[in-house]
Amino acid sequence: MKIEHLKPFDGQHCETTATGTLLRQLGIELSEPMLFGLGEGLSFIYWNMKGMDFPFMGGRIKTDLLTQNITRNLNLELRAKETSSKQKAWDGVKQLLDKGQVVGLKLDCYHLEYFSKPFHFAGHYAAIYGYDNHDAFLVDTRQQGGLVKTSLDSLALARAEKGPMASKNLYYTIKRQEKESDLKAATLKAIKNNAKTYLNPPITNITYKGILKASSEIFKWFQVSKNIAGEFGQSAMMMEKAGTGGALFRNLYRDFLKESYELLKLEELKAGDEAFAEIASLWTGVSQLFEKVSLTSDFKYVQQASGILKNLSAKEKKAMEALANL
Repeated sequence: MKIEHLKPFDGQHCETTATGTLLRQLGIELSEPMLFGLGEGLSFIYWNMKGMDFPFMGGRIKTDLLTQNITRNLNLELRAKETSSKQKAWDGVKQLLDKGQVVGLKLDCYHLEYFSKPFHFAGHYAAIYGYDNHDAFLVDTRQQGGLVKTSLDSLALARAEKGPMASKNLYYTIKRQEKESDLKAATLKAIKNNAKTYLNPPITNITYKGILKASSEIFKWFQVSKNIAGEFGQSAMMMEKAGTGGALFRNLYRDFLKESYELLKLEELKAGDEAFAEIASLWTGVSQLFEKVSLTSDFKYVQQASGILKNLSAKEKKAMEALANL
């Protein structure tokens, strides 16, 4: 069975694509930048620990929080469930689908058969809108094909995989409540919340402090790397193409601030849009330098990237300080 009259969300980022599809079933149609912004999604993390092949540079808040923030800011009801039982996990989703409810899933994309280059990442999201005796029918990102399918067996493996960012067969639905938030008020609240959270990182490898830390840590990374071409090349790809919308999510946040200015007509938002336009361009520059490192193994490109990261730390802190004071 497949849910009829589906309006799949056409997005670049997995969680906004999955949640956007659920919202569309409720008649709520918002742009991907607006969903990312309402989700208070902008952040940064430099993460390196034993067992990792190379350091991870991420540009958004923790998995799951984005959808939680979107639904809270729009005053919608989020129902998320987890279970260690694969059978209970499937039975729960199947019952919802049989009632005509699109369901959000958290997955490890390594097991999804439509991924042309599978890799372990247990913080991936997709929306499921149907199934038959063999396959599950999903909505995934534009770059993964939009409307896709994978076998029920592979879906079960993807839902139950363990590791960083993993959950126990997590699935979720969204429902309207009696009174929804005013979009203008929700947008302003989300901007201020995101800025205040960004400016108060709990540890030094998060947000602007993390960017500054990364500016020096990438020297160590280069020196100890056993596969400079592969590691720096993959990191560059992840910044630009792995569902970030480009520039490590900064393009999405730039466009969110532009849309917010059109909605609220606050000059501070116009200035924020302009600031993040420059910031996004600098992040693209970092990814391009990482790509040059991967192709040449030349240390000078690491030095250049380090200088840009130091600049980015200061620019993002300044931009967020202005937004926090709206």
